[in-house]
Amino acid sequence: MNRHDDRPPRLLTLLRVKGIHAPEKLKVREILIADGRIAALGEDLDVPVHWPVHRVEAQDLIAVPAFIDQHVHVTGGGGEGGFGSRCPGIGAQEIAAMGIGTVVGVLGTDCISRSPADLLAAVRGLKSEGIAAYMYTGAYRVPPPTLTGDIQRDLAWIPEVIGLGEIAISDHRSSQPRQDELERLVSEARVGAMLAGKRGICHFHLGDGKRGLEPLRRLLSETEMPAEQIIPTHVNRHSALLEEAVDYALSFEACIDVTAFEIPGDGLSAFDAVAHLLEQGVPAERITLSSDCNGSLPEFDQRGNYTGMRVARNTALISDWQRLVQEHVLPLDTALGLISGNVARVLGLHHCKGRLAVGFDADITLLDETLQPRQTFVAGRRIHGGE
Repeated sequence: MNRHDDRPPRLLTLLRVKGIHAPEKLKVREILIADGRIAALGEDLDVPVHWPVHRVEAQDLIAVPAFIDQHVHVTGGGGEGGFGSRCPGIGAQEIAAMGIGTVVGVLGTDCISRSPADLLAAVRGLKSEGIAAYMYTGAYRVPPPTLTGDIQRDLAWIPEVIGLGEIAISDHRSSQPRQDELERLVSEARVGAMLAGKRGICHFHLGDGKRGLEPLRRLLSETEMPAEQIIPTHVNRHSALLEEAVDYALSFEACIDVTAFEIPGDGLSAFDAVAHLLEQGVPAERITLSSDCNGSLPEFDQRGNYTGMRVARNTALISDWQRLVQEHVLPLDTALGLISGNVARVLGLHHCKGRLAVGFDADITLLDETLQPRQTFVAGRRIHGGE
C-alpha cells in the first residue's frame, strides 16, 4: 500500500469458495480470516460493510488445509560429485505453487560447505516471504552439526528448530553410527524438545543398505523412547525396505514417511508405496508424504562410485497425492492427512496447522476440480495465485 494512502488497512479477509474440506467436508462456504488465523467458518457471514475487509471470490475452488512438506532441502542438497554437483535452493513461490504452506528444512550429505546457520538463514528468508518454515538441526553425520554446539540448546533456544535430522542410516554416505550413538541422539532430542514444549522428532534418512530399519527397531525395542519420536523417511526406496516398513509400522504403531520420488527407478512411486501400505493394513493416519525437493538424486555404480545426479522437485508430491484420490485409493478427506493433518501431528504442529478450524492458522490451499492448487494462503496472506 502506498505510504501516502490514508485509507485504513484491510485487516480482515473474507474468503468465499465452492466448498470446504477441513479435512472433513463442511456445510459452509465462507472463511473469515483475522490476524493470520481463522476467525469464523460459516455461510453468509455478516461482516459490517464499514469494516476493513478484503473479499476474495473463489467460488469455483475448494478450500483445504495448506499442505505441509516435512523434508525440503531449502538451501539445496547434493555435493556427492564435487562442488559442481551442489543443488540450488528453493524459493517461496516454487513452494506455494504446489499448495504447500509449511516446510521443514534439512541438510543432507554436505554439512561442510553448508551449515545449520545457512539453513536457518534460508528458513528465515522463506518466513519473510510468507512461508511457514522450520528446520531440523543436524545432518547426515554423527555427531551432528548444530547451531549452539548442543542438540538440546538448539531445540530449547531456536524457535525454528523443531527436531533433529536428517540422520543417515543404512547408507554408504552415512557416518555409520553405532547403536549407542543413535540412542544418545534420540534422548538428547527428546529432552531438549520437552524443555521447549516441542515434539522434537528425530528424522532418519534410510538408504538402501542391508541393515534397513533394524537400527530403529532396536531403538524402540531396547530403549524407553516412544515411536512418535522416531520418523524414518525414504521407506519406499525399494520393495524390500517397504516391506520392512509395513512390519515396523504395525509392530510399533509407528509413523513412516514416504518420499515422492520424481523419476522412475529412484524407488517405488509414492502412489504405489501408499497403496501397498494400505493394502497391508497400515492405517492411513500413520503415513505421511514428503518431497525431498531440491535434494540430489545421485547415481552410483555397484562399487559406490558417483556416476551422475539429478535435482529433485516437489511436483511428484502433488501428482502422486492427486492419483490417490482420483483412482479411489483414498477419499479426499483421508488423503489430505498424508500431506497436512498427519504431518502436523508428527511435527507437533497439530494445535495450529493441518486443519481448517476457528483459531487455527489461516493456512489454506484452494484446489480446482482436478485437485490442482490454484491459490495458497499462509497466515491469511495470499502467497500464490489469484489477482
